[in-house]
Amino acid sequence: MQQSAVPELAHTTTRPIHWVATATALAGVVALSSVLQPGSATAAQPGPGTKAAKVATAPPDPAKADFPLDCGPTKLLVQKKASGDLDGDGQPETVAVVRCDASMGTPPDGVYVLTRAADAKKPRVVATLVDPKDRLTVTDFAVRDGAVTATFLGYSSSDVPSCCPDVKDRAKWQWKGGAFVRSTPSAAQSV
Repeated sequence: MQQSAVPELAHTTTRPIHWVATATALAGVVALSSVLQPGSATAAQPGPGTKAAKVATAPPDPAKADFPLDCGPTKLLVQKKASGDLDGDGQPETVAVVRCDASMGTPPDGVYVLTRAADAKKPRVVATLVDPKDRLTVTDFAVRDGAVTATFLGYSSSDVPSCCPDVKDRAKWQWKGGAFVRSTPSAAQSV
């Protein structure tokens, strides 16, 4: 057997003094960490010259909007709504499907995009995607990935009775060049 070139070290066997030294060192670290604390957190706004993160706001509420739809003596109904950032500014817009509350039949739907300026109390309509004058009824509707998609029923001619739409259509709108562009071509199908 070969002998070690280094003589046995005295600290390889623990003695009570080693435990006392370890306990003293540990107590010193705990005491020092309670004195040295990180600075307190603040919710202050960044000063001038620094980039501020966009403050998220609630999406516009369609119940507070004035829609360009004349319902006469009946009231306006918000059938469906969905929100998302459609123009990439970090603030949500709301898309609403609205119609007049008719006692009989199915009145046509309008699809409107709402936004709200920071200083405005009411949301405002910035785009009409589907005009009620087109006599369409929205059956499926979503806001996803900066686009509005809708499926709706319509009529092939003015001779088709309002009770019986005979055309199914799909559409997709995206914000491009400062306007909403219908990017999915109309693929009309008979119902």
